[in-house]
Amino acid sequence: MKAKVNEGCISCGTCVAACPEVFRFNEEDLAEAYADVTEEVQESAEEARDSCPVAVIDIFE
Repeated sequence: MKAKVNEGCISCGTCVAACPEVFRFNEEDLAEAYADVTEEVQESAEEARDSCPVAVIDIFE
């Protein structure tokens, strides 16, 4: 599975804290998905998506 942080990120860090295996801050201090969502981290990645205060995270096949 893949994850994507769309435009509108407010740099709150919720996704990075919930799932650092998939999300990190880029050089502009915006969150980005840098790794695939594996079965081992799927629950954490979904928690990151669901906790995003501006709903800019997508997880897809």
